[in-house]
Amino acid sequence: MVEKRDPIQVKEAVSRVMKYSKTGELEHVSLENAEGRYLAEDIIADHPVPPFDRSPLDGFAVQSKDTKGASSSNPVRLEVVETVGAGHVSTSVLKPGQAVRVMTGTIMPEACDSIIMFELAKEVNENNQTYIEITRSFEKNDFVAKEGEETKKGEVIVNAGKKITAGVIAVLATFGYAKVPVAKKPVIGIYATGTELLDVDQDLEPGKIRNSNAYMIISQVKQAGGEPLYFGKLEDNFELCFKAVQEALKEVDVLITTGGVSVGDFDFLPAIYKKLGANLLFNKIAMRPGSVTSVAEKDGQLLFGLSGNPSACYVGFELFTRPWIQTYLFSTKPYLESVKGTLKANFPKANPFTRFIRSKIAFEHGKVVAQPIGMDKSQVVTSLAYSDVFVALPGGTRGYKSGDEVDIILLNSEGDSAPFQDPVKSRKTDQ
Repeated sequence: MVEKRDPIQVKEAVSRVMKYSKTGELEHVSLENAEGRYLAEDIIADHPVPPFDRSPLDGFAVQSKDTKGASSSNPVRLEVVETVGAGHVSTSVLKPGQAVRVMTGTIMPEACDSIIMFELAKEVNENNQTYIEITRSFEKNDFVAKEGEETKKGEVIVNAGKKITAGVIAVLATFGYAKVPVAKKPVIGIYATGTELLDVDQDLEPGKIRNSNAYMIISQVKQAGGEPLYFGKLEDNFELCFKAVQEALKEVDVLITTGGVSVGDFDFLPAIYKKLGANLLFNKIAMRPGSVTSVAEKDGQLLFGLSGNPSACYVGFELFTRPWIQTYLFSTKPYLESVKGTLKANFPKANPFTRFIRSKIAFEHGKVVAQPIGMDKSQVVTSLAYSDVFVALPGGTRGYKSGDEVDIILLNSEGDSAPFQDPVKSRKTDQ
């Protein structure tokens, strides 16, 4: 007897998964090994930036009052009494009419309140003494980088959950983080099911296909910030599959299986969930591809049953597993970002479910457009190599036309604080 499955909306499926989200543990890694990890704590400035008033360029530090009245017809001459490089401090006590030659980054000499860049001053040497002549006046703080103007002491510079990039590394180094507080990576177990699967280095055989899903998921887990643990393939034997899943759950934070979630004779995952005593969160979603995506929960631990079809598997991970991983990594924006844009193809066929079309984003006349890639079928794999967005087409429409406004979900985006909203029919489509 085929199990009855009632589809739920995408947003509801995400909500049910995220009820079991949690944050991971904190660990410290060296600054050199922090690239690509996620911050587990806010980074707080322990000093102002700049830490003192300084020159942002090569020039002359002066007292602005000495420049008053300077013009091309009435140049002002100032005596240069010292040259100071970055990392050094002026020792001169300036008198009226004197200046200090400074380099970029030099702390402002005492009594000086303005910088004259080299290009605006003419140097004159007389009797072994250097002077500058200027033909315009300067105001207090002209060309001066003031203490704390970039960052105040105690200010949060980078928030927890931020992926550590080269720019973040620069900030961490600036504030002395030799050891960086990062989120410990969740261990994501992966099993591929199906006797028909071959290893990637095996020759094709009749009725067999190479196992692409497992390696795709391994990559997606890494991109999301998790630690993949690939257990291998499961053949179509219920008891072997059950024991393998039962043992794998002891070693991982989350377990992903690909395939085996439909209603075929050898789709064992529904029965495995039942024998484990797991709570089935859902087993059908009103979406294409990936409608049979299933998720179960056992003692707070999630089991993601993703489709065996490559595109459906890919979509299921990005919509449901990725936000769980991102939340574990302290992200406050764990969901893929969604923007409005224009569809660049016709989809005249009506569909009762929301469709996620693998597409390529572009800009035309300053507007976002999305061009679908390849065949729109769940078993298609080649389109994934060129897709950087999903176009979400709502179910229950009479089809879509090129030029319609649509929701575009950005893959590998920094994230959003709210989950994807199930789209509604556009006005243009209903006309």
